[in-house]
Amino acid sequence: MKVLILGSGVIGVTSAWYLAKQGHQVTVIDRQSAPAMETSFANAGQISPGYSAPWAAPGVPLKAIKWMMQDLAPLMINPKVNANTLKWMTKMLSNCTQSSYHTNKARMMRLAEYSRDCFKDLRSEIEIDYEGRTGGTLQVFRTQKQVDAAAKDISVLEECGVSYEVLDREGCVAREPALGFVKDKIVGGLRLPGDETGDCFKFTNALADECKKLGVEFKFDTEIEGLISDDSQIVGVKTKQGTFTADRYLMCLGSYSTLLLANVGVVVPVYPIKGYSLTLPIVDETKAPVSTVMDETYKVAVTRFEDRIRVGGTAEITSYDTSLQEKRRKNVEFTVTDLFPGGGDIEKAEFWTGLRPMTPDGTPVLGGTRYANLYLNTGHGTLGWTMSLGSGKFVADVISGNKTDIDPEGLSVARYGQK
Repeated sequence: MKVLILGSGVIGVTSAWYLAKQGHQVTVIDRQSAPAMETSFANAGQISPGYSAPWAAPGVPLKAIKWMMQDLAPLMINPKVNANTLKWMTKMLSNCTQSSYHTNKARMMRLAEYSRDCFKDLRSEIEIDYEGRTGGTLQVFRTQKQVDAAAKDISVLEECGVSYEVLDREGCVAREPALGFVKDKIVGGLRLPGDETGDCFKFTNALADECKKLGVEFKFDTEIEGLISDDSQIVGVKTKQGTFTADRYLMCLGSYSTLLLANVGVVVPVYPIKGYSLTLPIVDETKAPVSTVMDETYKVAVTRFEDRIRVGGTAEITSYDTSLQEKRRKNVEFTVTDLFPGGGDIEKAEFWTGLRPMTPDGTPVLGGTRYANLYLNTGHGTLGWTMSLGSGKFVADVISGNKTDIDPEGLSVARYGQK
């Protein structure tokens, strides 16, 4: 079949890979000039199935209020929120129950663990360089209260069969030696040894090159204006470069999926949550992280590349605003200078922002819609790269009519009452 993919971020490119592998004629269109130029460009650099958990969790409403009152607030809400924002926030709050958290986390873990296996299979099939490391994620706790609270997550990890290590202060230093310089600032940690790291931008571009070898055609600088539909199917995609037609259409536009889908009556609660990152050169190996360190207090991840450090975090609810706010820079800057002082050159850091496509329950939206030939692969939040290969393979199997490798329960738009 001819399959048209909307979006050339990591989700669109991984989908193209699997669809091409299954013999389809694939075209990818994007308004940018190259793959991974938006949300996939400078994310936190984590492939973290073990850290896959919904933001909607018991106690989060109260925590959110406290976070917003911190000097280094991990969460900010624009006071000029609109009706759509309020509706999304209301749905998210309704998921902040113990039962919903347990259900949603199990769904996310199912997809993320599957995706990790797909990463292993991909590396065994092709050589792909993205500065990948397999050193795991270390979630560090600055207070005993955080250590105690981790018990809830650990119970879900055990249920899902995910390996983990509970570490005291010295155990954290053993895994991340640079923390020895500041060990009085932490009390313990939770290590997820199955997690990986790397540069998502490099990965996406390298895989796009492999897609081209399979015949995938990329149409860049092509701004999408809307979907054209009749009562039962999509008949084309209107762009500023003309109308594109195909047998099947796959929406992989992250936060922007919501806007295009609404115009054809498909309501998907995917909302943009703004995040920030810094990328700085390493100047002292002994003071830099080995893998990824997640600061539980400030919700900031510090990830090691070959000769760079990537620092990502904060959540800003401010619709589709992609302007760089210097006052948000100090949030991500603090963690790397506090936990890894002298490891990187903060004066040469590159500051970036992107929009995470979040669903209220944390689980992405995958599969078909009420239109016979329109499919979705969107809403991955902070876990787009983590879930990318698994999501791409899952959706490719759905489009091809194959039996999926994992249980599709709870992954489709049907969970929101949509057909």
